[in-house]
Amino acid sequence: MLSAKRLPELGDLKGTVYDFEVAGDVLPKHNHTEDNVHVTIVARGRIKAYSHDWEMEATAGQILDFKAGEPHEIMALENETRIVNIVKKMNGHVGQEEV
Repeated sequence: MLSAKRLPELGDLKGTVYDFEVAGDVLPKHNHTEDNVHVTIVARGRIKAYSHDWEMEATAGQILDFKAGEPHEIMALENETRIVNIVKKMNGHVGQEEV
């Protein structure tokens, strides 16, 4: 089961912590606009991020930087995996994180 918790806003940044209870839990395919591009920090465990023409694995301590307009999905490869998504300030304001 996937759970999400929004973090308090920190000026130009906002974020969400996603906890994947078991390997195979998925953050469903989603897309970001220029206003809500984010980086993902793998805080614990291991993930696979993928789209229609690429895939990558990342482990605790690694950071993934997603491009605007790039649909992607994230799957936990280990139990108790945690990621933190940080939305970057874009075009003078913090975008709304979707998903």
